[in-house]
Amino acid sequence: MKFFDSHLHIIDPNFPLYENNGYLPAAFTSSMYLSQLENHDLVGGTIVSGSFQKQDQSYLIDALEKLGPNYVGVTQLLADTPDETILALHEAGIRAVRFNLKRGGSEDVSKLVYFANRIHDLAQWHIELYVDSKDLDGLYSTLIKLPKVSIDHLGLSKSGFKTLLKLVEKNVKVKATGFGRIDFDPASAIQDIYKTNPNSLMFGTDLPSTRAPRPFTENDFTIVLDALGEEAAEKVFYKNALDFYLNKQ
Repeated sequence: MKFFDSHLHIIDPNFPLYENNGYLPAAFTSSMYLSQLENHDLVGGTIVSGSFQKQDQSYLIDALEKLGPNYVGVTQLLADTPDETILALHEAGIRAVRFNLKRGGSEDVSKLVYFANRIHDLAQWHIELYVDSKDLDGLYSTLIKLPKVSIDHLGLSKSGFKTLLKLVEKNVKVKATGFGRIDFDPASAIQDIYKTNPNSLMFGTDLPSTRAPRPFTENDFTIVLDALGEEAAEKVFYKNALDFYLNKQ
């Protein structure tokens, strides 16, 4: 089955890397990524900047050039980044800004509303959040007012899942990624999110699964397929993400 990888990381030591809480990841280059998924019908993907890359854009532009036109980037920028820089990054294939509330390395959440509206008005970009769902109650009224939002890794924890579902009702997107990072059963969560909004979920590998208690495995595909069936799984594996990131099916 075709799939669009909505969440992957490229780690190239030829570009700047920064320790995060004493952690520095091993290399995972574009060629290593493609090699790992060579047996899959991969139709594109989203390269997401990690805490250990801070505001470096050089690695991301290089990776987008290597992986090709159906790949987009999610970067980390400061809120005072000039318009011309954002527009140049858009031309390079970047489509969103990540706020990493879990591990840092990104702009402070106090700038979320201002920056989300600014980048959407300027380039139709959206915001992506690496956030524990237990913190979503305090963000709910803010997030539903933003133009376009996605949340990583099923929200990570069971404690805030009800709030995550409320956001899904408001058309916030959720990545079915990082199954080894969460503290609940991914299959039942996937079913609940899909029932709430079949256009919300987007599957991804989270490769190379940096710091995850359990890294991505091929069984992650099976979890989605068994939970939803083939027709619904097609939306989660590629149709929703193609629409969200590339405005096509």
